[in-house]
Amino acid sequence: MFVGIDVSKNTLDVALLQEGTAGKARHKVFANSTAGHHQLLSWLQEQGVTVAHACLEATGTWADAVALALHEAGHQVSVVNPALVRAFGQSQLKRTKTDKADAILIARFCQMHHPPVWSPPAPEIRELQALVRRLETLEEMRLMEENRLTSGVSCEAVRADLEEHLSDLQKRIDKTRRQIKDHIDQHPDLKSQAKLLESIPGIGAATAALLLAELGDISHFDNARQVAAFAGLVPRIRQSGSSVRSKPRLSKVGSSRLRKALYFPALTALRFNPLIKAFGLRLSAAGKSKMLILGAAMRKLLHIAYGVLKSQQPFNPDFVAQTP
Repeated sequence: MFVGIDVSKNTLDVALLQEGTAGKARHKVFANSTAGHHQLLSWLQEQGVTVAHACLEATGTWADAVALALHEAGHQVSVVNPALVRAFGQSQLKRTKTDKADAILIARFCQMHHPPVWSPPAPEIRELQALVRRLETLEEMRLMEENRLTSGVSCEAVRADLEEHLSDLQKRIDKTRRQIKDHIDQHPDLKSQAKLLESIPGIGAATAALLLAELGDISHFDNARQVAAFAGLVPRIRQSGSSVRSKPRLSKVGSSRLRKALYFPALTALRFNPLIKAFGLRLSAAGKSKMLILGAAMRKLLHIAYGVLKSQQPFNPDFVAQTP
């Protein structure tokens, strides 16, 4: 049996397809809550489903809890890139756009393509991920409030409130940073991996924590190129015949958090990391644009991060990287 789930903040639209058939799907809506997840599992049992292959799109934290609930109940779960489902819908000439239709489309995608089965991160990785993402939210809130304060607030009461809120946000940011550090220190594997990452010029404690949270178990990746693809840092080339010759661009089909996290470290690495500095100079001498060089540096930095984690050896400036 195949289950397609269209996930939103408050609801789960679920479509159930029987294996080997293209018949009508059974459909039901559940709340996207702990109670709703239990109701979904009970409904599957009522339908005679003992083990299903459930498929849902990667929609940030909204999908995490239901994916974990299904996995712990013994079902196979695939968390797929929404772009894959969208492309599948276009290939099927899909014209209807409703939550129910999307759930059925996801179920049919699962039935036809059997996407790889997802495994949840270890508990310590899930907690680290939650802390890192909370820190990201707090820092975004601080930036918004700083922009409001510097935009020219004429009302003293509003200015005082903004300053008070900024002070409170800074305290929460400092507290969350301490919690991240304490959490990493309490887990020897995370601590040793963070130390390896911080040995790379350009990667500090904050970036190391985010890489560990978002990449999870590095053994899930076969090579550095898979890691770069996961982050959306592989080049996308558009060439056809003699008329289409677009400049290569980053695919950006992957984790936007990783790309965002690597932007400033790559700038630093282009100045202080000997491997990436030499790499950037070669690209510059070849006439490549600054943005292309920066994207390549982000990818190279991620390759190096994968290398030190895979080999369990700190960064060696004398190492000649074999990956482009």
